[in-house]
Amino acid sequence: MTFRNGLDSLLRPEDSVLVLIDHQPYQLTNVNSHDPHMVVNNTTGLAKTAKAFGVPTILTSVIADRGGVIFPQITDVFPGQEVIDRTFINTWEDKKVVDTVKATGRKQLIIAGLWTEICVAMPAIQAAGEGWDVTVVTDASGGVSVEAHEVAIQRMIAAGVNMMTWLAVASEWQRDWARTEHTAELSEVLIQHVAGSGIALLWEQQLLNTPVPRNAG
Repeated sequence: MTFRNGLDSLLRPEDSVLVLIDHQPYQLTNVNSHDPHMVVNNTTGLAKTAKAFGVPTILTSVIADRGGVIFPQITDVFPGQEVIDRTFINTWEDKKVVDTVKATGRKQLIIAGLWTEICVAMPAIQAAGEGWDVTVVTDASGGVSVEAHEVAIQRMIAAGVNMMTWLAVASEWQRDWARTEHTAELSEVLIQHVAGSGIALLWEQQLLNTPVPRNAG
């Protein structure tokens, strides 16, 4: 196992590609590892952050006719973008998804989905074995129980997969507050999706009398 350490191991937006897997109604109904509201919030925050940093994002569902379409909070971030609907439980066995990821030219593969122990673990473990630098966003994912989620995380770590939360991903993409290209968009995501810290940011801007540019996104 190669240890993930050093500066080059940190996520970079120009090298990242995000795959959001099966954030669908059927799966959400049996998420018991997290508050379902938080899964929707965190995944939406992750999607908006990826868009702000120009990170290609692939949306995929499994048998949407039966399991339901991807949450509108996510698809609204990428209006008009195709959602790749699969029959494979393991996303990394679906040629269209893999070809779409490869076409980005990125090697830092970031995955979040429902359920952690099935639709996240399978592609993460396979892709890691094929040489991809794989990160799983644990709080934009969820399992049918706390045990299922935690055992899946242990299994993926043993396979060399990196684990992060969505706000940690956002922070690594930003890396330096002197990089101002995306700070307005990132600040808006924080206000919308990071609860107390987002409200504190609004308060700080009020005190400084320099409001963050707002939008309806």
